[in-house]
Amino acid sequence: MPSPGAFARHVGAWEGTYTRIDREGRVLDRHASRLECRIEGDRYFQTNRYTWPDGRSEVKQFEGTFVADGRLVFNTARLKGLAQDADGRAITLHWTYAHEPENEYYEIITLVDDTHRARTWQHFERGEFVKLTVIDERKVG
Repeated sequence: MPSPGAFARHVGAWEGTYTRIDREGRVLDRHASRLECRIEGDRYFQTNRYTWPDGRSEVKQFEGTFVADGRLVFNTARLKGLAQDADGRAITLHWTYAHEPENEYYEIITLVDDTHRARTWQHFERGEFVKLTVIDERKVG
């Protein structure tokens, strides 16, 4: 089994806030989140729970497989992506959704310390940079 490297440091439950902003810095959306990440053998599992101030909520599941070189591959009916350990502290991720394959997302997840992490997504629609998602999370379990 390949070593999960930095991925192992991200295992657990994380709570935080997603803030989506446009290129001019205007806030488009803000909502709370709880992510639960676990590794079982060469498999990676993540459950994301989102809640908005107006009472809406959403749950998304993610599954991936670690390959021989330690990268994490997502290849599901919903999305395709690749994540890798950048330096033992940070993870980079690139993905596309099946329903919008012309759009791409790039994320960096950086551990501030073992109980705090920062995440940033870059959103590209048809090759144009359109917005950012900024996520601040604390480990709660």
